Amino acid sequence: MFLYEKIDALREYGNLAEVPEYISKNLSQKFELRPYQVQAFENFITHFENKKSPRPLQVLFHMATGSGKTLIMAGLIIYLYKQGYRNFLFFVNLTNIIDKTQENFLNSTSPKYLFADEIIIDGERIKINVVENFQAADEGAINICFDTTQGLHTKIFLPRENAVTLDDFADKKIVLISDESHHLNVETKKGGKVDDNAFTWEQTVKNIFAQNLENILLEFTATCDLKNPAIKSAYEDKIIFDYPLQKFYNDRFSKDIISLRSDLKIMDKALQAIILSQYRLKIFQANRLSIKPVILFKSAKIADSQKFMAEFLEVVKNLSGEKLRELSKICTNEIMKCAFEYFARKGITFEMLAAELRDDFSAVHCISVNDDKDAEKNQILLNSLEAENNPYRAIFEVKKLDEGWDVLNLFDIVRLYETRQSGGKKISQATISEAQLIGRGSRYCPFQIGDEQEKFQRKFDSDTENELRICETLLYHCQNDSRY
Repeated sequence: MFLYEKIDALREYGNLAEVPEYISKNLSQKFELRPYQVQAFENFITHFENKKSPRPLQVLFHMATGSGKTLIMAGLIIYLYKQGYRNFLFFVNLTNIIDKTQENFLNSTSPKYLFADEIIIDGERIKINVVENFQAADEGAINICFDTTQGLHTKIFLPRENAVTLDDFADKKIVLISDESHHLNVETKKGGKVDDNAFTWEQTVKNIFAQNLENILLEFTATCDLKNPAIKSAYEDKIIFDYPLQKFYNDRFSKDIISLRSDLKIMDKALQAIILSQYRLKIFQANRLSIKPVILFKSAKIADSQKFMAEFLEVVKNLSGEKLRELSKICTNEIMKCAFEYFARKGITFEMLAAELRDDFSAVHCISVNDDKDAEKNQILLNSLEAENNPYRAIFEVKKLDEGWDVLNLFDIVRLYETRQSGGKKISQATISEAQLIGRGSRYCPFQIGDEQEKFQRKFDSDTENELRICETLLYHCQNDSRY
C-alpha cells in the first residue's frame, strides 16, 4: 500500500492534521488554495508530526503538470520555517527552471510571485535570503540555496571557495527540495543495490540527505515511473500525495485537450492554428477579457525548426485573403467551420483577417527557443507570456520547454513532423516528451464572465455550443493518425 493510501484511510475517519492558517496567509492571495492542494498539505503535516514517521524524512509529491507543485513548495517552506527549519536547498536538472523558480520565490513584482507581500510568522517579519552556502545563514530568515543537480554534484566532489560543501550539512538541518525529481533515479531504475560510494547525482543527494537525522527531502514530479518495479519499491512508502492528470482533468482544473488530426500540408496546418488562435482572441475580446492566445510550433530537429520559422514568417508576410478563402474550403473540421462562421457574423472579411494575421504573427511577435542561450536569455519572457506587455504570439522550439515552463495561455501545439518514434513495446522518450509538453499546455487559463462562475475551472463542459468553449480547449495539431 502506498503511503498516500494509508493517509487517505485516516482522512475517511477525520484523523488528519489541520492546515494552519499561517500557511495560506503567507502565500500570495492571488492563488487561493484548491481542495487538492489543501489535502497535500494535510498529508504532509500529518506524516511529519507523527512520532513514527522516519527520520531523516523523504517524501514525494506525485502531481500533474500545472497542478501547482511550486505553490506547495512555497507553503511547505512557510510551514517548516515555523517548525524550526531555516535552510532550504532547491535543486533541479535545468538552469531555466532555477531562473523561473527564483522569479516565483524572490521577485515580489512578478505576477507569479508565490508569497505574500510580507511574510509574518509569530508576529515577526521574515526575509527570504539567497545564499551560496549555509555557513553564515541568517537564523531569523528563510535561506535558500538554488543549484542544478549537476552543479551541486560537482561542488560536493570538487569543493571550491564559498560554494556549498558536504560539511555544510553536518551540523545544520536542511530541507532539500528536488524539482523534476524523476531525473534523480537513474541508478534506482536499474534495480539492484546502489553503491554508497558511487560518483552519481543520485548518490550525492543521498549523501547530503544522510548527514543529519533532522534533514527533509521533498521530491516533486509529475512522471514517477511506477511501472518500474525498482522505482515502485523505492517510493511505495514515500509518495505522500498522488494527483495524476486524470484527476486534475476530472476536477476541471485543466483545459480540455483535443487532438486535431488532419491531412493538411504542414504549412497549412500552421495557418489553421493561427486562424484558430485569432478566433479565440476575438472571443476573449468580445467578452472583455484581456487574454492573448499563444501557439507553440514543435519540430523534431533544431535545423528543421529554424528552417520552418523562416518559411512561416515569409508566408505570413505575404498572406492574402484569397489564401484564407482557399483554406476555408479545405479545412473541414467543425472547429474551423465555427471560426469562419464567427468571422462572417462579425463582418470580418478574409482580407481583413489576413491583414490582422500578417501583423499579429509578424517577426516581432515570434520567438525561437532552440538552444541553451536562447532558453536562458528569454526565460522570464517565456514564463510571462500572459503579461499585457509581452509581445509574443508564437514560439518555435524542439525540446527546451518540455519541463519547467509555466504558461497558461498556450492554446495550440502544432507538431511539425510526421514521423512517429517507437521504442518497441516501450513508449519512446520522444513520445513521453510530447506528453509532458501537452501537460504544460493543459494548464487552465483562468477567466470568469460573472461573479457566480468559478475562475480557475472549466465552465462549459456541458454547454458545448457556447462560443467560450474554445477558450477552455488545448488543440494538438497533428497528422491524421489515430495513434495520436
